[in-house]
Amino acid sequence: MKIKKLTILSILTVALFTGCDKKEEINENIVAPTAKVAQETTKKSQLPTFHLTTTTGKPITIEVTKKNWVFKEYPNKVILLNFFATWCPPCKAEIPHLNNLQTKYNNDFQVISILVEQDKPNSEANKFIKDNKIIYPITNSKENFKLANAVGGVSSIPAMFMFNKQGFVVQNYVGAVHEEVLESDIKKAMKH
Repeated sequence: MKIKKLTILSILTVALFTGCDKKEEINENIVAPTAKVAQETTKKSQLPTFHLTTTTGKPITIEVTKKNWVFKEYPNKVILLNFFATWCPPCKAEIPHLNNLQTKYNNDFQVISILVEQDKPNSEANKFIKDNKIIYPITNSKENFKLANAVGGVSSIPAMFMFNKQGFVVQNYVGAVHEEVLESDIKKAMKH
């Protein structure tokens, strides 16, 4: 009986602290490597601006400049872009940790979750938010996939990208991350 419990515990640990592979809900044609984005940007000779919409209809504008990323609605904050799906167990497991960090560092830190499921109705996304008591914004639009492309592609979730207050990427993560690790990186990012 002990061996059975240990086996189940080991499987759960691996599932929680690794990422979910892409499912058909993540559009593989839009989520592409950075080199492709750079080539397309060079052709257009204009850097992208992303107009995301939260599940409650609020806009989030992210502008990519030659020097950095600008999060219009969240100036002078450390930003954690969190790419996730509602069907992903590690994505669900990290929600309480992200809520804790959002509450603890609210003045200097902002989680923005980017839903990477095709055609997920906002009604379903909002039920997920309510059921999981999520306190940070979640975007749900086709622009989400373009943003995933711009950060270099998202092939496994959860995937997170941390930006310091100046809009530079200072850390990226694939799979579930311990709250203590995120908190340490947030503190470092607030100093730079």
